[in-house]
Amino acid sequence: MAEPLLRVQSLRLDIADHERSRSILLDVNFDVRPNEVMGLVGESGSGKTLTALTIMRLLPPAASVSEGRIELGGRDLLRLTESEMRQVRGSKVAMIFQNPRAALNPLMRAGDQVARALLLHRELSRAEARRQAVELLRHAGISDAESRARAYPHQLSGGMAQRVLIAMMLACRPDLLIADEPTTGLDVTIQAQIFELIKKLQAETGASLLLITHDLGVVSEVCQRVAVMYAGQIMEQAPVAELFHHPSHPYTERLLGSILRVDQAAELDPSRAIAFASIDYDNPGCRFANRCPYVLEACWVRRPVPRRLAEDHIVYCHLRNEGAS
Repeated sequence: MAEPLLRVQSLRLDIADHERSRSILLDVNFDVRPNEVMGLVGESGSGKTLTALTIMRLLPPAASVSEGRIELGGRDLLRLTESEMRQVRGSKVAMIFQNPRAALNPLMRAGDQVARALLLHRELSRAEARRQAVELLRHAGISDAESRARAYPHQLSGGMAQRVLIAMMLACRPDLLIADEPTTGLDVTIQAQIFELIKKLQAETGASLLLITHDLGVVSEVCQRVAVMYAGQIMEQAPVAELFHHPSHPYTERLLGSILRVDQAAELDPSRAIAFASIDYDNPGCRFANRCPYVLEACWVRRPVPRRLAEDHIVYCHLRNEGAS
């Protein structure tokens, strides 16, 4: 088994408000291997985007990492200076954001933004950077790339703006690409095109891809492995086929059970639904405890140790540990 390109170990992220500090991410562990598409899945508010921003070191002032390591190619990103991290962003790891128009500079033309990424990380003349920027836009599926390169973000459709951002992120051929809900707000046809483009470019460049999504259908189509996150904790990690056929954490079971399928009746089985409850960040154990139908006493007092169910299948659940021989 190849050594991971990205390894997140025992990550804890605290966010302070006026009264207290709270651990939003707690004991987060997962890895991404070379040339792999890894999924990070969970419902809205589970901490997926915050995990990605922590990897990129793009956190708000109130947030701080109190424990853990984030190793990229064996280098702990949390120990780098900001100057060193600026060299890593773009050349080693890049991120495609949910809202491309918010990520693009509204005062710069699309081609200039791609060219700027090239100038920051590669020794090119301005003329050559502009030429390569147009080629990257064309490679990202933008027709009439020369004309579109002169457009401002507000003059582009959502799908086209996302293609510009993808061209920017791939300009320096990073080792790791993080795609955070890259099709949010796009219609279904454009969503499919964007995912096909990301898969195609990832295969061409050999980069690893960490895909953040709430859509298990996308995970089944795109990813090789997946980590399931809830309330800032990893619940389960497994190859995609293994997870879909043998979900072992109650949250994963409920998440999969919430998917409507064409080969089943339209009505959802209430017994498989996830009960509503606010997230209990103060629970030192499993944060899914107040929604779990199988909750044990231990779930309220301590974090379950990871149990390896198969070579590449890990679950954090007291119920599975109780059933272990």
